[in-house]
Amino acid sequence: MPHTPPPETPAVRRRAVLAAAATAAATPALAGLSTAPASAAPRAKRARALPGGGDLGPNVLVFDPSTPDIQARLDTVFRQQESAQFGPGRYALLFRPGTYHGLNAQLGFYTSIAGLGLSPDDTTINGDVTVDAGWFGGNATQNFWRSAENLALVPVSGTNRWAVAQAAPFRRMHVRGGLNLAPSGYGWASGGYIADSRVEGEIGPYSQQQWYTRDSAIGSWLNGVWNMVFSGVEGAPAQSFPDPPYTTLATTPVSREKPFLYVDKGGAFRVFLPAKRTDARGVSWGSGTPRGSSLPLSRFYVAKPGVSAATLNQALAQGLNLLLTPGIYHLDRPVQVNRADTVVLGLGYATLIPDNGVSALKVADVDGVRLAGFLVDAGPVNSPVLLEVGPRGASRDHSANPTTVQDVFVRIGGAGAGKATTSMVINSRHTIVDHTWVWRADHGEGVGWETNRADYGVVVNGHDVLATGLFVEHFNKYDVQWNGQRGRTIFFQNEKAYDAPNQAAIQNGSVKGYAAYKVGAGVTTHEGWGLGSYCYYNVDPTIVQHHGFAAPDAPGVKFHGLLVVSLGGQGQYEHVINDLGAPTSGTSTVPSTVVAYP
Repeated sequence: MPHTPPPETPAVRRRAVLAAAATAAATPALAGLSTAPASAAPRAKRARALPGGGDLGPNVLVFDPSTPDIQARLDTVFRQQESAQFGPGRYALLFRPGTYHGLNAQLGFYTSIAGLGLSPDDTTINGDVTVDAGWFGGNATQNFWRSAENLALVPVSGTNRWAVAQAAPFRRMHVRGGLNLAPSGYGWASGGYIADSRVEGEIGPYSQQQWYTRDSAIGSWLNGVWNMVFSGVEGAPAQSFPDPPYTTLATTPVSREKPFLYVDKGGAFRVFLPAKRTDARGVSWGSGTPRGSSLPLSRFYVAKPGVSAATLNQALAQGLNLLLTPGIYHLDRPVQVNRADTVVLGLGYATLIPDNGVSALKVADVDGVRLAGFLVDAGPVNSPVLLEVGPRGASRDHSANPTTVQDVFVRIGGAGAGKATTSMVINSRHTIVDHTWVWRADHGEGVGWETNRADYGVVVNGHDVLATGLFVEHFNKYDVQWNGQRGRTIFFQNEKAYDAPNQAAIQNGSVKGYAAYKVGAGVTTHEGWGLGSYCYYNVDPTIVQHHGFAAPDAPGVKFHGLLVVSLGGQGQYEHVINDLGAPTSGTSTVPSTVVAYP
């Protein structure tokens, strides 16, 4: 067994980040990999009804066990996407049910791999689905925007490597062996998220700083660096924060797994909609057949890059759902979801860009909307809000059928200048935000304190909202501001904005800095488990942040397992939450922790 490295000093990591912003040269789409040609995008003003269904376009590659040269095709995609951190390529690699032998699917940026069965065990790869960090010198902290879903793996060596950072979900997977979450050489790593998966062997995070695992079954868990959180995980280590840094909940209060594409017995595409679970524990597919319902592809408008927002809204108004095939979609108006139970599902990190200061997507105050699997990228004109779930003042009870926001990621800057006052606003009650990374870019193109200005990451105004796997980073003011009652968060990862020019730039009235996670003054009931905030004020290392977390002093406001870290002494925290918790100590990169608040 490799030696488990001690907690690292990630100042080195961010020096590398800032010195090696990934190149983003536009590359042409791969030729000759599609099983069907892309159809022409429908025109926005077409009077006739839009059709449902259709082909999935050139960047969805569908394989079956008899497909020739699968490995060569996988390698071609990987060569294009391995270091294309801000490039235009987007790919979904889909495997029909059956058994595949001798494959190593290496995943680069904006690449999703998934099986097309109802159960992960319907599609078995005798081989690996690999993420490593050779492209970045063994540093895995920028292995973003990729995913693996709905497959069974029999790893060649007995252990599959999945060395990722944020926005890289590992969902509905069955690993008949172990899982290594660190890169070759055990360099820096800063992720990630596992849900609805069974890993029969040991999971070794090694150098991973933080991780969240939900509703899964594991053989064992090896170690922890700063913050390892488990909810509803069979085989999870016992609660022991901060030493080892395990925060463990026996169940997840409410969960509903992400929608997924599959093929029926006749070979036709359908979308499965998993049922809601309460007090969930273990995988949803344990009996082989998950609970839920499904829709034929004919109930979806299959969108292609180049389609207008008006056409997407026409499709929704017709009663169709949206399947966003891989690519980049420019919007001159918001995509407006007004109908209950609407599904908006992206493949291969389909990306929505509002061009003229509008919102990318808005949801009405209705039941059961499912948003999943796409990226919202801020445009150059400031958007007041990029993604809005429920209008201001939304008040309907959605407890029986909540809206879910899953693997929906937001980016401001990085691929070019972008601005947004607030990235994501949740107004609808009972919404479940299940794994999101909301990121004001700290590297790439269009990055600077005012260049990619974004004051707020996630603002929650709705009551009874649950967040499972909340990653929000680098905002100019509050990363998370929670105003609704009875909110709950299981796992939060945050870094404060690196590029603050001086203390005055982050001064919040009489308070030094804006908290990473602030619960509003009027909130009387709120609870959080396993929350961490890190600072790396490399422009002005003398900056002091009063605390990472701010909350009212109320009996119903409770936190469990809090930590703050100064990365290599670049800035300091005075406290963890409010005026509680010891200051971070010099350049030691040792967390200051609070086991329970109050």
